[in-house]
Amino acid sequence: PTCSLLLIPNRTQSRRIRSFVLFQKIVKAGDKDLDGQLDFEEFVHYLRDHEKKLRLVFKSLDKKNDGQIDSQEIMQSLRDLGINISEEQAEEILKSMDKNGTMSIDWDEWRDYHLLHPASNIPEIILYWKHSTILDVGESLIVPDEFTAEELQSGMWWRHLVAGGGAGAASRTCTAPLDRLKVMMQVHASKNNSMRITGGFLQMIREGGVRSLWRGNGINVIKIAPESAIKFMAYEQIKRLIGSDQETLGITERFVSGSLAGAIAQSSIYPMEVLKTRLALRRTGQYSGIVDCAKHIIQKESVAAFYKGYVPNMLGIIPYAGIDLAVYETLKNSWLQRFATDSADPGVFVLLACGTTSSTCGQLASYPLALVRTRMQAQASQEGPQMSMTSLFRHIIRTEGPTGLYRGLAPNFMKVIPSVSISYVVYESLKIRLGVQSK
Repeated sequence: PTCSLLLIPNRTQSRRIRSFVLFQKIVKAGDKDLDGQLDFEEFVHYLRDHEKKLRLVFKSLDKKNDGQIDSQEIMQSLRDLGINISEEQAEEILKSMDKNGTMSIDWDEWRDYHLLHPASNIPEIILYWKHSTILDVGESLIVPDEFTAEELQSGMWWRHLVAGGGAGAASRTCTAPLDRLKVMMQVHASKNNSMRITGGFLQMIREGGVRSLWRGNGINVIKIAPESAIKFMAYEQIKRLIGSDQETLGITERFVSGSLAGAIAQSSIYPMEVLKTRLALRRTGQYSGIVDCAKHIIQKESVAAFYKGYVPNMLGIIPYAGIDLAVYETLKNSWLQRFATDSADPGVFVLLACGTTSSTCGQLASYPLALVRTRMQAQASQEGPQMSMTSLFRHIIRTEGPTGLYRGLAPNFMKVIPSVSISYVVYESLKIRLGVQSK
């Protein structure tokens, strides 16, 4: 059989391979008892379930609500997802489904074409292109991921969030020494005190031993759960408030909803951010733990100290979230246009590369604000006058030059690749343990 298959002309062989792959996808999607076979009852259930999904996608594409989809509506729907195609490409898509040559398709034509295809474009893209849930680089300003209607209804969304939280905890713990070094360099490095990576590590070890490299990591891990939960709930509520009844938002709506959700989450847990900075900078024996640190701040500085650096932190959400989203959607769009022939699944390396690149660009744009935030959080524990955000910016530019706004950038970038890799591996492992279904 293998030899005879090789003698088939290329076009016929490719068609047979695609049909076989399509058949495997249908079996996998409809096989409820996981016996590797699709019986009549399972097939009927698959058709009914898949038709419901197709109806939802058809309605989301039918912008004019006239029961017809034309090339302009296809272009608009894909543009909302960040995928730009020409009118000629949209007409090619229509031709493959248009039976009567009207250059528009009705529900019957849409259903007949897609009924035996187990993945609809919009849900499949959402399913495979999550990155803020999966990849943790230590910052929490990324726009939240979308979840399909099926994931929200089945409760799979909370399993994704739990797996993402566990992955974040693992990656932050493994890269905590680099994170603490970044904080030390942001606060203490200057022209007169040129702290280097090796010298910084040796200084921390001499002062407090190897265990001191993980100072501040406990609170950094603890804040993952409340922040993720608040951000997710706020994001879903804001989506409803802006009146979106579609399965996915456009890029602008996502940016606005995600930024507002991030601001709400950050406002709720910001005192923990201040505690993390203070604990990372503490000397040996200064505090006995998280609670003791909080008590010292309240007694010596008042509750207002828990919101030092709040303004630059909020302002940092805009460039970080905006650039991360724009770069990620651009890379996703480019990959989908060039390589997404049979599936929207990008594979591990493409997803990691796109997520790492977009997060790095977002961090680079918002880093000066992050540095000023950290210095403001640390000000009260240091001698000298308390400066406002604008005064601190001017002081850094005057005394250190523009490069002073990027102190600690090297260890920050050094931890991106290990953070992303560790969080992805742990996420996939936890996803299996929690029973998250991958289509």
